[in-house]
Amino acid sequence: MEFDLTQDQQFFRDTVRDFAQRELAPGSRERAHSSDYPWDVAKKMAANGLLGITVDEEDGGGGGSLMDAVIAIEEIAAACPRSADVIQAGNFGALRVLANFATADQKERYLAPLLDGTGLICVAMTEPDAGSAVTELSTTATPDGDGFRVNGSKIFTTHGLHASVFLVYVRFGPGTNGIGSVLVERGAKGLAFGKPASFLSGEDWNPLFFDDVYVPQENVLLGPGGFKKQMSGFNVERIGNSARALALGRYSYELAREHALTRRQFGRPLCEFQGLQWKFAEMKIKLDAAQLVLYRAVTNAENGFPSTEQTAIAKVLCNRTGFDVANESLQVLGGMGYSDEMLVEYCLRRTRGWMIAGGTIEMLLNRIAESVFERRFPQRPPRPQD
Repeated sequence: MEFDLTQDQQFFRDTVRDFAQRELAPGSRERAHSSDYPWDVAKKMAANGLLGITVDEEDGGGGGSLMDAVIAIEEIAAACPRSADVIQAGNFGALRVLANFATADQKERYLAPLLDGTGLICVAMTEPDAGSAVTELSTTATPDGDGFRVNGSKIFTTHGLHASVFLVYVRFGPGTNGIGSVLVERGAKGLAFGKPASFLSGEDWNPLFFDDVYVPQENVLLGPGGFKKQMSGFNVERIGNSARALALGRYSYELAREHALTRRQFGRPLCEFQGLQWKFAEMKIKLDAAQLVLYRAVTNAENGFPSTEQTAIAKVLCNRTGFDVANESLQVLGGMGYSDEMLVEYCLRRTRGWMIAGGTIEMLLNRIAESVFERRFPQRPPRPQD
């Protein structure tokens, strides 16, 4: 069992690190406090092969591994936490689903702009009455000639204000097997946007409304029965979520560590006080443990899609660790850590949100329990007996 990166992975890590420190570290604070999508960063990443890292080369990607994408998100976040969002959008989640299941025509129309940094894809999945219970979604795709008419609404659409195309979960028919997905372009007739609202992280989202939006057959990504394929891709999104949470915790830890080495109180560096020594020891243990669990999920992935159980464990541990370490780091940094002059308060807010986004901690604990006891624990109440 090897715990070190391969020679190629080390070279890739060092190359990404150099790029991030040179191109992204300057301006990192301003990016973090801006609600705009960093299109300039996306174009720089595209020019350096950091979008579509795991996409096949024949489709315009880098042909790399999921571990390569995780390494990239770690190194980018170490220089500019906000820019890690671009790596997430350009390698995990919806883009990954599109790259794996799209037709050649769909890839030409939609994947190419995502890989050159001029396009952005957004998942439109959550609904007012379908959050964790996503199979209860009610947005419908009704046959109309050679295509479908989509009606319904979506909320909590990350990057919804900026996306050029939306991967919309829809119901073609009843039950889980009736769920699939379609691609809807920004500007489509009948697609409307509600008033933007802000998350604690500073990101904005807006409701989406679909009023008889026509979707041609060539824009159906996964038809009826495609739900499980979509969710397999969602596990990759959770890997990106986990890697970002852990990376932002480590970013905060490094700032606090430097502060403890240089800041003096009562005539001594902070690092000489045992209370702080124990804080850093605990943070180090959590960071190392979460890193190993994350890498296990990534390296054991088959065909680029990690297992549900290992992904759930990684997300729970990385989310908690990222938040706990950012919180303790803020305490070490004192007043400056609590101010927006440093990005630790930003990391704290972002990592808190990822305990909800991409599958709540509680829902993932349910999934882990199912693997422990090797049985399902349905959350719906039992059906009444006749």
